[in-house]
Amino acid sequence: MRASPRAGAARVAGIAAEADGGAALKVAVTAAPEGGKANAALLRVLAKEWGLPKSTMSITGGTASRRKTLFVSGDSRELMTRLKRWMENKL
Repeated sequence: MRASPRAGAARVAGIAAEADGGAALKVAVTAAPEGGKANAALLRVLAKEWGLPKSTMSITGGTASRRKTLFVSGDSRELMTRLKRWMENKL
């Protein structure tokens, strides 16, 4: 996932091609990248978009970087179904 702090609006901005040939979900947040504010905002945006509690998500890599790794707890089948449905409607 790639975060963009200090954006004009908080939103999921699509998929970005990565230099390594992979892809990352682009998420824009209005918060500044200081004191964990942008990371907290990122979790709020994703929780709202995916209809999941914020408490089920945590940033497990890249807390001080634009490129982040996210862990989502819960039933993996249910999460995959929910995320696939979200991607079909949003991306």
